Amino acid sequence: MELKNPGASLYIPDCAPLPEALTRTTHMAVMAHQDDIPIGAMYGVLQCFGQKDKWFAGVTVTNGAGSPRDDLYKDYTDEQMRAVRAAEEKKAAYVGEYGACFLLDYPSSAVKDPNDPNLVEELKAIFALCQPRVLYTHNLADKHDTHVGVALRVIKALRELPAEQQPKAVYGCEVWRDLDWLTDEDKVLFDCTPHENLAAALMGVYDSQVCGGKRYDLATAGRRKAHATYFASHGVDESQSLNFAMDLTPLLKDPDLAPAELLKQYIARFQDETTERVTKFG
Repeated sequence: MELKNPGASLYIPDCAPLPEALTRTTHMAVMAHQDDIPIGAMYGVLQCFGQKDKWFAGVTVTNGAGSPRDDLYKDYTDEQMRAVRAAEEKKAAYVGEYGACFLLDYPSSAVKDPNDPNLVEELKAIFALCQPRVLYTHNLADKHDTHVGVALRVIKALRELPAEQQPKAVYGCEVWRDLDWLTDEDKVLFDCTPHENLAAALMGVYDSQVCGGKRYDLATAGRRKAHATYFASHGVDESQSLNFAMDLTPLLKDPDLAPAELLKQYIARFQDETTERVTKFG
């Protein structure tokens, strides 16, 4: 398939031939930035790692030119950072045994523009070819504008596909906002305890971020550990590493349900639960 942007690329870590390398996909993540996949969608990587009948495909939407930088990278130009971050994403794809790694190379401004049709059309082509059964993207309450833009373009692209080409489940994952505020009934639990060494290895690949001033490796592991312990107040920990997600599948089942309305429903249930508890014991 042809990718739209001149700097875009498709990397197949095991050199499997096309189109089989893409049509074998069972799990896919579409995330905004290089390193968002192992932060938010590590569970999907783990579901496929070492499996013969499950394959993970990662789609990174933006080019990484605006990344913060320090230390070794403090004098790097935007173009140099684009190259470094693309190389890091491919390293992670190799270590994580992804079936495929798409680097779409969009500027953040295009992702946030609801009137720019290019990303939606490109995602539709990728989804139609790969047809993942499970898809991970950003959650609707994320506080990063580009992340929310990616999630909304993903939803729009999926809704424009025939039902038989849509995934069975779509999840909005944690990156720039935790989802511990969701009611327990609304939380989707992703147990990332197996292969914690693999999760650490994937996060460590992104040296331009870790060395460049953002300790995403420690913060991501710490969040998962905290979720595992603080999830339930009564009883021992059942997991050592836990991610939460927001179920976005209702947006496919009901094409008239607006993303903002689904988010309001989650917030309303949180509001009801917390205010009722205060009222009960007040």
